[in-house]
This record gives sequence, C-alpha cells and structure tokens, in this order.
Amino acid sequence: MPDRGDVIWLELDPQAGREQAGRRPAVVLSPASYNAPTSRALCVPITTKAKGYPFEVALPSDFPIQGVAFADQVTCLEWRARRARPVAVLPAGVLAPLLARTRALLE
Repeated sequence: MPDRGDVIWLELDPQAGREQAGRRPAVVLSPASYNAPTSRALCVPITTKAKGYPFEVALPSDFPIQGVAFADQVTCLEWRARRARPVAVLPAGVLAPLLARTRALLE
C-alpha cells in the first residue's frame, strides 16, 4: 500500500484531455492512513521533460527515477485499479519542498 513520499509506477490509461497517459511514475502525497481504507492516493506525476516551471521539484540525480515532480498537478487515483507498483521512497529533503509547493496552491 502506498504511503506519503513513495514513488510508484501507475497505469494511467485511459487518459483525458492533457493528462499524461500510459505507464508513469508518480509521487504519493497522501498518508497510508488515507490510502488504505479508501484505495485512493493523492499523487503528482513525474516527468523527464523539465521546463523550469516554479512548481517542478527535481528528483536527486542518484534516484532510481530521473526527472521532476509536478507539485501543481495533484490527482486522486485509485491505486489498486491503476496497478500501483513501488519504486523507492523520496528523501525527506525532496519531499518537504514538494509538499510545500503543493500546499502553497491551497493556502
């Protein structure tokens, strides 16, 4: 079961509009205490195509997945239906700014 800070692979098909599609990595923002009973998780996508947006958070260069997480693209997904597979856990020094940038959108 995914927990806050986990990086997971998700199957995002079918997609709609400008959403990412296919098998994609994502960072889980919601805690396991939410994810377990609901079978849902709040996630942000990871992409290798950094564009310099203020809401991008770079992953460490030695991390198993390369790229940036989009703190402004939060989505709630059914992690079981999207066949979530664990990859790694983000270091606290990366997770904290990611959560801060997401929080900035809500305050």
